[in-house]
Amino acid sequence: MSQNVIKIVLNSDIYNLEAILNACYAFIDRAYVFLDSDSKGKKVRVSLESKQVISAGKKAQLRGDFENELLYCSLRHKIGTNNKKIREYIVNRAIYSALPISSEDFNSDALKDPLGIAIPWEEKYGNVKKNNAKSKV
Repeated sequence: MSQNVIKIVLNSDIYNLEAILNACYAFIDRAYVFLDSDSKGKKVRVSLESKQVISAGKKAQLRGDFENELLYCSLRHKIGTNNKKIREYIVNRAIYSALPISSEDFNSDALKDPLGIAIPWEEKYGNVKKNNAKSKV
C-alpha cells in the first residue's frame, strides 16, 4: 500500500493554505488526500495515496500533476487577491444599478401612466359602484 503513497512537504510561506486546499480538492477523485503540518505551521505535509495500484511512472505523473495544480491554484489565489477591489466595485455597481429609481426620475416619461393602469381599483372605479347602486333604487 505504501508504494501508492506520494509525500510532499510544502512551505506555507510560498504556498497559501487556501491554494493547497484547492489543489488537494482537485485530486480527491484520483487519490486519498491527507494533510498535516508541523508545530510552527510553516510546513504543510501532503500525502496522496492513489486509489488504484499505479506504476512508478504513473506515480511521478501524479506528483507532477499535483504540483502543477498547486501552482495553478496559487496563481489563481494571487490574481484573485490582486483583483479583489475591482471585483467588489463591479458587484457594487451592479447592485446599485438594480436599486429602485430615485425620486428625481419620477417625473420622467417612462413613469407616466396615460392608461391609468397604476391607479388602484378603488380610486378608479370606487364611485362607479356607488352610482350604479343608487340608480337601481
